[in-house]
Amino acid sequence: MFEWMAWTLPVAVFFFCIVLLLIGMTVWEIKSPSCPRKGFLPLETTRGDRLFIGLLAAAYVNLFFVGIGGRLAQWFSLQGEPSVWIGFALALALLALIMRKG
Repeated sequence: MFEWMAWTLPVAVFFFCIVLLLIGMTVWEIKSPSCPRKGFLPLETTRGDRLFIGLLAAAYVNLFFVGIGGRLAQWFSLQGEPSVWIGFALALALLALIMRKG
């Protein structure tokens, strides 16, 4: 059923984190409904809005990092491509920033 996707450990961890975030946000929203607020994003957002925007941004950061990995290895004369865990960490940092200050 899942043969169509390359299920590596980083991919599985990324999707597992998304599932945990969605479950956590659902419980949090039920216990304490959010109200819109203005952060550095150019619109008023609720926690759910910021989570959606943050997840999209995290996915793009991961895709960008995977896409530019070969170039990074070439530019910095690395033996191989940099670990995808670096992109994962950058994506989580961006998601945390958007959730906190967005």
